[in-house]
Parts: sequence; structure tokens; C-alpha cells
Amino acid sequence: MKIEDCYYLGTITKPHGLKGHLIVKLDTDVPEIYNNLESVFLYINGILVPFFISECQLINYNSLKIKFEDSNSISFNLIGVELYMPLNTLPELKGKQFYYHEVINFNLMNEKREVIGTIMEINDNGPQPLFKIITLDDKELYIPIINDWIIEVNREENFILINLPEGILDL
Repeated sequence: MKIEDCYYLGTITKPHGLKGHLIVKLDTDVPEIYNNLESVFLYINGILVPFFISECQLINYNSLKIKFEDSNSISFNLIGVELYMPLNTLPELKGKQFYYHEVINFNLMNEKREVIGTIMEINDNGPQPLFKIITLDDKELYIPIINDWIIEVNREENFILINLPEGILDL
């Protein structure tokens, strides 16, 4: 398994108790779908290593308590290790919903179906996620991802149709 074939699920942040349980901080909007994980890939020394889970419990909105099979003691060496899952385990989204990774290299088009630019990445480090796009004349723009602005996500033709407020591209 290659990291390009996976998505980032979260990071092991600390041990929980003395019997091998670990706390994982999740990076997801829908943590409840991970309540019964059976396995994950841990990114250790640049390699994805499969680990099987014997116990998994959602403990709050963005954290899981897990225990790996054959682990009965505190595992300090796993603190800070990232967890990944295969892309094919993600539920398929329809309509205007999309995963950030799936729209990279999509064209962003206005309501007249004119290309504004190509989505190069999604910046979700701030309070508002942003499309980072490169325009046809090689300018870099950041456009807020606001559901009410999105008209259509076309996966077959790789574009997002968006209704932007007047003047936003001039900022």
C-alpha cells in the first residue's frame, strides 16, 4: 500500500490507562463512521504498516480510544504516529458533497461555465477552508469553500461550478 492510495485519518496523541489503549485525534467531520475500525495503517519511518485493532471506541467528537491486537502495555513509541486508511474505504459522496483530495486538479468554473482556474490544493488550516487555485494567467487565488456558493460538483468532467459574489476575484 502506498500513501498516495490512502487518506490521513488522525494521529495517536497519548496512551490511555495501563493496558495498551491509545487515544487517536481524528481529522474528520464524521467521526462516528470510525467507531468500529478493524484495522489501520500506521505511518512508521516512511512506511505504511498495517495494524489490527481489537478494541475501538469513539470517546468524544474527534477522538477514538483504540487498542491494537497483541498489545497489553503502554506504547509510548507510537505517540505522534499518523493513521491512514485506504481511499477505497471512504463512502461515496454524491451531489455537491466532496472530499478535499478528490477535487484536486478540478477546474473551478463560474455560473457562466467559464474556467476561473484549477484547484491546486485545499487549505483547511484556518477557520474557513479555502480552494487554492491557479488561474489561466498563472495567478494564485484563495476562494472560500462555502456550500451555498457551490452549484455543482461534476466528477465525470472534473469541475466545480460556483456562484461567487461579485468582486471576490478582485480581492
